[in-house]
Amino acid sequence: MTFFNISQTFLKHRVRHWSANCQWTRSLAVSHTLFPCRGLSTDGSTPRPQISEDSIEVFSHVHPRDDMTNVTAKILSTVGSQLHNRPHHPLWLIKEHIKDHFYRSYIGRTGNPLFSVHDNLSPVVMVEQNFDSLLIPPDHPSQKKVDNYYLNCTHMLRAHTSAHQKELVRSGLDRFLLAGDVYRRDEIDSDHNPVFHQMEGVRLFSNHELFARVKNGEELSLFESAGRRTPQKQETHTLEAVKLVEFDLKQALTHLMRHLFGEDRNPIRWVDCYFPFTHPSFEMEVRFQGDWLEMLGCGVMEQELLCSAGAGNKMGWAFGLGLERLAMVLFGKIYSLSNPLLFSDISFWLPAEGYTENDFYDLELVDKFTHPKKEIQMSHCYRVVYRHMERTLTQEEMHIIHGAIEQAAEKELRVQGRY
Repeated sequence: MTFFNISQTFLKHRVRHWSANCQWTRSLAVSHTLFPCRGLSTDGSTPRPQISEDSIEVFSHVHPRDDMTNVTAKILSTVGSQLHNRPHHPLWLIKEHIKDHFYRSYIGRTGNPLFSVHDNLSPVVMVEQNFDSLLIPPDHPSQKKVDNYYLNCTHMLRAHTSAHQKELVRSGLDRFLLAGDVYRRDEIDSDHNPVFHQMEGVRLFSNHELFARVKNGEELSLFESAGRRTPQKQETHTLEAVKLVEFDLKQALTHLMRHLFGEDRNPIRWVDCYFPFTHPSFEMEVRFQGDWLEMLGCGVMEQELLCSAGAGNKMGWAFGLGLERLAMVLFGKIYSLSNPLLFSDISFWLPAEGYTENDFYDLELVDKFTHPKKEIQMSHCYRVVYRHMERTLTQEEMHIIHGAIEQAAEKELRVQGRY
C-alpha cells in the first residue's frame, strides 16, 4: 500500500520491532491520536492546477500545451499536497528525524546548524533543470516521454529532487537538505506509485576543509592535472581527496541509519553502482528482518556539475533517498480503518499506434492478451480501485463511474472496449 491511497479520515499505525518508549513509537502515537491525516487535498491557500485544451496552469503560471504535454488531470490534482510538510504525517516524521540528525551532527561555532533545509520548492521545473543540469544526456532512457510528466517541451513535473541541486549550489550553499514530491510515470504496484517523495543532501568541501585534520594536509590538493578517470575517481580529482570525501559520506550516512533504526546495529553494506551525476557512486543496503533493503543512492558529485554551478574550486558528496520507502520499513504497514474498497476491471483492444502502457491514467496493468487469429491486435486489462473517503461507496455508484471511464477511454485513447 502506498501513501497515495491513505484515508482522509484517519490512520491506524501498526509499529513493530520497537519498545513502547522508542522515539518512533512515541512520535507515531502522537500522529494517530492528536493529528489525523486530512488526506491529499491541495492547501486552500494555493490555487488548484487547471487543465484545458490549450494550456495548463500550475501555481498561477500558464504553460501552453504542445506535442510533449502528457500530464493528466489526476496527477495535477496531487500537485501542492505537501504531505512531507504536514505536521505528524508519516512522511513529515521521517523528514523531521533526518533533519534533526543533521542539525545535531553539524553545528557551527555559534551553535547554529550548518545544513539548511529546502522543502517547499515548486515541483514544476524546466526540462533543463531535471536533466541537463545533472549531466543526463538527451538520449538517456530517463528522458523519455513515457516515463515523465511533461507540461510542455520546456517544463515538467520534477522526476527527482536533484533537479534543484545546481540552483542551490549556485546560490552559494555548501551544505543543504532538500525534500519534495516527485513524479514518474511508473506502473502502479505494491512498490511503485507515480507520485512519491524524496529527500537528499549535499555537502561541499574546500581544499582547507577537507585536509585541515590531515597531517601535512597543506601539501595535498583536491585536484590534479592530466589525471584520468578510473572506477575509483574522476579525472580531475586526486585519489587522496576522493577517499576522504567518500569516507565522510559513508560515515555520515551510516550515522543517519543508526539514528533512524536505533541501536540495533543493523548491518550495512555498500554496492557500487552508476549515476550520471556522481562518480564513484554507491547504493547503501541495510540488513532488516533477514533481508538486504536498498535505502539510498549516493556518491562523489561530478566536478562538471559543480563547475557549471560556479563551485569549481570545491568537491562534494550527495545522497538521495525515498521517504515512502523508509516510512514503510520503519512504521510497518499502514491500514485504513475507514471505508471499504471496490474493484472493477476495464479491458479494451489497443489502437494500431499511439498508445503506451502508462497512458491509461496510471492504473495497474493486470493482464495482456493477443488475439489468436489477429496477432497484431492486443488488449490490455486494467484494475480500477474505488473508495469514497467519507462513506461506503455502493456498487451502483461504482458502475456509473466505471461506465463513464469506459466511454472516456474509447473517446480519448481511441481504444475498442471489451466490456
